[in-house]
Amino acid sequence: MAKPKSKGHVKNNVRRFRFDNDEMTQKALAEKVGVTRQTIVAIEKANYAPSLELAFLIARVFDVPLEQVFFYEAE
Repeated sequence: MAKPKSKGHVKNNVRRFRFDNDEMTQKALAEKVGVTRQTIVAIEKANYAPSLELAFLIARVFDVPLEQVFFYEAE
């Protein structure tokens, strides 16, 4: 399997979706998906790329496709 040609980052719209959903708190989202509030903070700041399972769970909370919440951006 070939390695990616350039490095990139997983970016997200989690913060926007929280605010679009009655200004859901980071704590409320964390409780819905079974992680800590600090994990949500790190995801929103793009300091942590969630597991695929967690990414799907977050998208499911907002009832949108995964690609609307998370996307890969090449450098």
